[in-house]
Formats: sequence, structure tokens, C-alpha cells
Amino acid sequence: MTDRPGEFTLIERYFRPLAQDPGAFGLTDDVAVYAPEHGTDLVFQTDLITAGVHFFVDDPADAIAAKALRVNLSDLAAKGAKPVGYLLSLALGPDWTESWVRDFAAGLAKDQESFGITLLGGDTNRIANGVTVSITAFGTVPAGRIVRRSGAAPGDIVFVSGTIGDAALGLRIRLGTIDALPAGKAADHLLDRYLYPQPRMELAPVVSQLATAALDVSDGLVGDFAHLCRASGVGGEIDATALPLSAGAQRLVEQDATALATVLTGGDDYEVLAAVPEPDADRFAEEAGHAGVAVTRVGRIVAGEGPPVVLGEAGAPLPLDRLSHTHF
Repeated sequence: MTDRPGEFTLIERYFRPLAQDPGAFGLTDDVAVYAPEHGTDLVFQTDLITAGVHFFVDDPADAIAAKALRVNLSDLAAKGAKPVGYLLSLALGPDWTESWVRDFAAGLAKDQESFGITLLGGDTNRIANGVTVSITAFGTVPAGRIVRRSGAAPGDIVFVSGTIGDAALGLRIRLGTIDALPAGKAADHLLDRYLYPQPRMELAPVVSQLATAALDVSDGLVGDFAHLCRASGVGGEIDATALPLSAGAQRLVEQDATALATVLTGGDDYEVLAAVPEPDADRFAEEAGHAGVAVTRVGRIVAGEGPPVVLGEAGAPLPLDRLSHTHF
């Protein structure tokens, strides 16, 4: 049997160095304390990822750490929040190694530096098999300025950040379930987007200032837009011809008849979907550009209720077998 360190040694070696805020008490207490700045609200978000469902068991440990953290940060960005810290719960299967934990902690350390956050506390435990990671992220917004799903109104323009469908297509490449395969950098980009989500933190202040409603695209563009419409009591339209696609995704959509549905419903994009009043739409796009985040008009909010309608060439509705990915 491999000689492996115990729980408290793991914490001492790999996780205590990540707990840089004084309120974390160096992970020597049962709780942490965080005092938000005056005039701000504290925003909480938690997501759990598990081997075989959200990542492959042979994915690099630093990539698993990055994904676990970034999917939470993406939700904060869509609420207009600035991230400040997080709690980590890590459950390891019977075949874990210290080198895996070391690489996992290194992935967290790299992202802490990139996003200006710190570990505040958490827990480690055993699990029957695989790896499960749960992170609760904390952020702040100006008091009363959180952007919820429920504020959209008819006439609002719907924007999405970045490009859509890359991660879901990257997953299909990994699984071998798509016929046309891009090569070289295009394929690498799709695979990388599945491994490493890119939370749009720079967009958060723009969302906070100008969006009426927003959420991150985690389960699929159409399905998450449907969540926003339901919460706001409105309907919506998506122009499939306006979707922002990377070069690899564009090639797959042109060559594989099933790829467009994957783009629309596959999920794992972790881009921001925002509704913006039409008079503010140009300013939203301009401010997003100044922040270094490309945004694209992909639809609008309309009167009525029900799932959004997806329109294709010549404005004809596109039938879809499902709206989004579901875990159940």
C-alpha cells in the first residue's frame, strides 16, 4: 500500500498556503470570517462537480481544480459580482495520490492569483470511488444591485458573451460522437474550452450597471434562456444565424447536421447571457468591449410566456429535441 499523508498533513501542505485572508485563520479553526466592504451585499454560489459526470477521471488535476472554481465564478460574473473568496470540499476515492492533490492545489493557486481570490475554508473526506469537488464562492456587489434572472422586459435585447458551443463540441470530440472533426488549433481550442471554462469576470461591472436580467450559460443556451424567461414572466427569441461561433465550431456546424443543436443546448459554455434595454444596447456592447469581453446580440425578449423560440434561416423556427443538458 502506498504511504500517503493523512488529512491534516494534506491540509497543512497543500491547502493552508491557499488560505491567505486573515479571516481564514490559516485553516486552524472550524469557521472563517469575512467582512464585506461597506455599501456592498455578499453574494453566494455553490456548484459540485464529480468524476464521470462533469469531467473525465484522467483529466489533469489542475484542470479539474480550475473547472470546479471557475464554474462558480461564472455565476458571480452573471450577477454583476466581484469574487472575493471560496470554500472547498474535496472527496477523494481510494486510489488518490499525493501528487494528484499537489497538482490540484497548484491549479487552485494559479486561479487565485488570476482572479484575486483566496481560500477561506472547507473540508476533505473519502468517497467510494472517483473524485467529487464542491466549491462555494463568495462575491460582492453594490448594495441592492444584484442582477437576477427575473428583471427582463419585452423589447430588451439579449446578448451573450464570448463564443457558444465550444465546450459541448469539445466533449463530443472526446466521446467520439461527432462525424466531422476539426484539426490543429481549432480542435485544440474546443477541447481546451471543455477543460478550462473562462468566467467573464471583467464583464461583471457592465452587467451590474446595464443588464435587467442575467445568468451564466451552464446547461445550454436555449435552456438557460428559458430559465430567464420563466423567472421574468416573458417570452424570448434566439436568432440561430447570429450565434457567435469559434472557427472550430463554425466548421462543425457546416459539416455535421447535429452540431447546431449541440451548440444551442449542449451547455458547459460558462458565458454570460444578459437582457439589456434596447436604448442601452449599444452602450452595453461598447462597455463590454472596453472591458475586453466580446458580446453578441443573439435575440430579444418578447411579450408572452413559454420557452424561447429559436429562429433559423429566413426566420423559420428550428425544432429541438431538448432545451438543455440535464443531470437527471
